[in-house]
Amino acid sequence: MTATMIKEFRLPDLGEGLTESEILSWKVAVGDTVALNQVIAEVETAKAVVELPSPFAGVVAALHEQPGTVVEVGKPIVSFEVEDARSSESAGSSNGAAPNGGAASQTDEAPATPAKREPNLVGYGAVVEHSGRPVRRARGTVRTDAVAPAAVPPAAAPPAAVPPAAVLPAVEHETAADSGTGERPRSTPPVRKLARDLGIDLANVRGTGPGGLITREDVQSFSGARHDDTATDVVPSASERERETRTPIKGVRKFTAAAMVQSAFSAPHVTEFLTVDVTATMDLLARLKGSKAFEGVKLTPLTIAAKAVLIALRNNPTLNSRWDEERQEIVQFNYVNLGIAAATPRGLTVPNIKDAHGLSLHGLATELSELTATARAGKTAPAELSGGTISITNIGVFGIDAGTPILNPGEAAIVALGAVRKAPWVVNDELAVRQVMSLSLSFDHRLVDGEQGSRFLSDLGAILTDPAMVMTMV
Repeated sequence: MTATMIKEFRLPDLGEGLTESEILSWKVAVGDTVALNQVIAEVETAKAVVELPSPFAGVVAALHEQPGTVVEVGKPIVSFEVEDARSSESAGSSNGAAPNGGAASQTDEAPATPAKREPNLVGYGAVVEHSGRPVRRARGTVRTDAVAPAAVPPAAAPPAAVPPAAVLPAVEHETAADSGTGERPRSTPPVRKLARDLGIDLANVRGTGPGGLITREDVQSFSGARHDDTATDVVPSASERERETRTPIKGVRKFTAAAMVQSAFSAPHVTEFLTVDVTATMDLLARLKGSKAFEGVKLTPLTIAAKAVLIALRNNPTLNSRWDEERQEIVQFNYVNLGIAAATPRGLTVPNIKDAHGLSLHGLATELSELTATARAGKTAPAELSGGTISITNIGVFGIDAGTPILNPGEAAIVALGAVRKAPWVVNDELAVRQVMSLSLSFDHRLVDGEQGSRFLSDLGAILTDPAMVMTMV
């Protein structure tokens, strides 16, 4: 038989120095055989949902975290049973091979191999602690250790009996001195987090779940009883509690909130507004949709407006810059990574189109379609969410005319596009019904003077009012 060993995969840094991620779902189960780079889990960082590929080929030995758990970078999340490459070197050795041809037991004369990191597709995981023959378990059983158990001599006493594993949920059973037994009370990660939030020591809670498992209801019941003992307030009834819904602040929404607060209180915002007649732009859009050159390409007012922003930046480059507080420098970008604010079920994200300044209208339209589809599916990669230089938010799709958009951190300006509406408008001193749009521009007044911001907004409005004006700007 081929010798095997256990290897851990630790949650890697998925980009931009993120410190934690939430396990959304496992794509594999204990006992499954996986191939190298096969997707094993879906996790949500503070910026996006990311698929994790397996750094090893082997059998899933343990899943250390449950879906819904927020895990710190560097913590083990899954263990694999893989072929021990060292077994081939020691094959036939009298003191290295086990009598039955299986994995060699580690003894005092054969010290454990020092831990080392092995690179994989998404970072550094898989730290080898020690080797040993893992115990194969049926799918759904409880794992009570975080790494492979050391080989047990034949004469060793069997471990204490535990309740039938098949009826227990997968829980961690760590040895922390939280009780007189020296064993951490049985519970799942979300329940332990709830207890921490409520300031409850799980050693004082009696578990009513299978095998003494402490459930969420046990913690909530204990919290209510403690409240009754220490206060005169009445604990809300179940029907009263149903009057409100509480959602943990985490993932994309937590990151967005922190970024917006940072931006609002660190960059002095100025917002200007301009309402323009975009009838000529809407006519151009209709012609392009009917042309063979744009057949199969999605074209919207955002497409034309995005191109207009890129053109207006050529004469107003200060809006495509960044304030470097640490170095006390103004960084002006000679390229444009155009951010597009996208509303997703997980919150607001602002992925950006790299080097958008070099794209044709056709190329820009294609990139916009792919960007928005990927964002709405929650599949935007972390790299696509960083490095933006200026952004657009299209509030017009919600029927809104104007707003005061908050800058994306690290950027000097953001443009909000309002809804295109039919309205009375003066044309050649006569009243006519035209299609109009309101533009909102917020900019960082440390970087952009009022004159510079006004000129950019005026140029943008001129292009959308009469697309032929582009000829005077390029």
